[in-house]
Parts: sequence; C-alpha cells; structure tokens
Amino acid sequence: MDNLVGVTLCVLLSVAGAGAGELAESGTVVGVPLRGEQAVDFLTHAEVVGEPESFDEAALTGPVRVTLTDGSRTLRAVFKHEDTRYPEFRFSDGREVQQARDSYRHEIAAYELDRLLGLDIVPPCVERKIGSKTGSLCFWVEGSMTEAERREKGLQPSDPKRYKGQLREIELFQQLIADLDYSDLRNLVVDESLRIHKVDSSMAFDADPDLLTGLYSSRLSRRLIRALETLDKKELNELFKPWLHKDQRGSLWERRNRILKRAKQLIADYGEERTLY
Repeated sequence: MDNLVGVTLCVLLSVAGAGAGELAESGTVVGVPLRGEQAVDFLTHAEVVGEPESFDEAALTGPVRVTLTDGSRTLRAVFKHEDTRYPEFRFSDGREVQQARDSYRHEIAAYELDRLLGLDIVPPCVERKIGSKTGSLCFWVEGSMTEAERREKGLQPSDPKRYKGQLREIELFQQLIADLDYSDLRNLVVDESLRIHKVDSSMAFDADPDLLTGLYSSRLSRRLIRALETLDKKELNELFKPWLHKDQRGSLWERRNRILKRAKQLIADYGEERTLY
C-alpha cells in the first residue's frame, strides 16, 4: 500500500479518531472508499481504465493495482489470480508448511467471513475476470502504510490501548482463518485514521483444524467471540462452497469451536473482564 507521504508523528496522532473511508481535508479518500453492497456492486461492474500496475516486488503472486470507474467515481483495487498448491512452502519467519495453497479464492472467503461476522477489517473483495484471467478484486486501502512500515518509522498511536485491541482482534481473526502467513506484517495496513486493515489472505484457510500457536493470546475480542457464538454451521457451509473445499470448510468450523473452547477456559481461569475486551 502507499506510504503516507509527508506524514509526521504529530499528524498521525492528530487523526487517530477519524473513520475509515472519510474524506481528508485535501478531499482525498482515507482508507476503504466503499462498504457493503455498494462496494460489491462497484467492484463487480465498474469499468477498468488504464493499465494494471505492479506495486509489490516482494509478492510471489504478482498482484497488480487497477483503476476502476463507474462514471462518477474513480477508485483503485488490487487484482490477483494466483491459485497454486505448494508441496512445501517456507515462510519469511522460517516456518515450513506442507501442502500450502495460495489462492485468490481465499481473499474472497476472508472478506465474506469478515462481513458475516460484522468486523469490517477486511477490504471488500469479489471474484472478477479482467482480461483473460479470473481472480479476486479487492479495494485498495488509500493513504496507508503497512504495519511493518509503521514500526520501522517508530510512529505511535495516540491511543495505544485501542490500537493494540485492533491488532489482537485481527490476530484472532487470522487464527480463525488459519492464515499461514500471519507473521508478515506487510499483510496489515494502517490508514491515516489509524484503522488497521487485514489484506492478502491468499495463504489462509489451511485444512488443518489446529490453532496456530504463534497467534495465542490471553486477551480476546469480545465482539468477535460473541459473533462466533452466533454462527450457524449449515449457513457457513453453504456460504463458502464457492470459495473453500469441503475439508477447508470443516476445518474452519472446528477452529471456531476451538477458539470458543479456549475463550471459555480463559474466562474460567481469569474471569471475563480480564479475558474479553
């Protein structure tokens, strides 16, 4: 995502209360420009203009940024068509995983699950054919930097507790979707309002139902735990048939169960107020 050009620490602190998708003083969009059905409709039907452009030389999947217009709005999105299974894959933190699948379908599944849970942390994403390729088309987070860049710059939020809560909630979501690439902080982007967005979930939805130990925490998002409690297995299975194989859907449900079991145990050990925030 774009670096926050010219942003100083005091500017970063001063916008901490703004909302994603708002107009900045310059008139430019901050964060994700559209949400819900309006976003899905735009991504599905808006015309692609100009040529796609590469933006991340380190990305294995070769995502490109495209510009879209519906005649009144011109917005940007990321297109990815990768769908590859690796017998063995080594991540940047040194972990080696057997039978890892990198698929654009996982990007769409992550958004649909985020939408179902009411989290609003994954940018809207649809399946679309651009040129001869079918892939995922997800909104670009405008005016953003990666979490890795934020840490490198030493930029601190004005409300560290709130910011840490966002990070923990995203980590719990990554636990739910078995995001094998969870250690790559380039997959978390921060907009000018200090809202954190989860992007690039193409290596998620592993078929292993085990929870990822690297994402364990004793503090859990209350709203995410409550949302998981209301999920219906049949509804979940039907919703994700286009995007996930049967074993992936089964493992997703099992991870939901294990997260709730862990939450129940933590509450029993430490109390609800010390466990849920």
